[in-house]
Amino acid sequence: MRGYLSPRARAPGARLLPGSAVLGPSMVGEGSIVDCCVVIGYPRRALLRAAGGLEELDAGSAGARLGRGVVVRSGTVVYETAVLGDGVETGHHAVIREETVVGEGTIVGSHAVLDGRVRVGRRVRIETGAYLPPGTVVGDDVFIGPRAVFTNDRYPPSRRLKGVVVEEGAVIGANATILPGVRIGRRAVVAAGSVVTRDVPPETVVAGAPARPVMSLGEYLEKRRRWELGEA
Repeated sequence: MRGYLSPRARAPGARLLPGSAVLGPSMVGEGSIVDCCVVIGYPRRALLRAAGGLEELDAGSAGARLGRGVVVRSGTVVYETAVLGDGVETGHHAVIREETVVGEGTIVGSHAVLDGRVRVGRRVRIETGAYLPPGTVVGDDVFIGPRAVFTNDRYPPSRRLKGVVVEEGAVIGANATILPGVRIGRRAVVAAGSVVTRDVPPETVVAGAPARPVMSLGEYLEKRRRWELGEA
């Protein structure tokens, strides 16, 4: 099966592999690769009306926008109105929902979910299975470990949602859970498995449930240096 390119879409110099679909007035930048079984511009509300198949989905799509040199691996779905900057890469089966913006050079890992109205900066690494709900804001050069979970509703299900803010250069360890409205400061570190219930000051390392400060950034960086040299 050849890749499907909507008559309204543009993909100059991009490679669309067999089984891919680019819907609506989507833009796919030069040098980008859209792998098998990827959907670009998926229209959330049009699905229920799409009894006729792909053409009806296409007609209902508002399109997505991908920059240059983007790599979208198999099984990934990029919803309509999402924007991926130059050089963004996804793993397999990632989901990037409506009104999400992903900055240039960012990696969105396999099975990660950016669940709509998420803002992600440049050169961010979002590892396998991470979950970012609506309202999440992530600064540049952040690392988000595997299965980290961000939340936006303190008393679910409620009518008030408040996203997490992660400032530039912060590190979120694997399986950490960040509660709604928390701000992770610049270059702060959240240890693996932590439950963060309150703001984390810049350049502070927190751990535990609930997470509490355990060391300074300087101490953390020294431990990391010794680890990398095999001294610890």
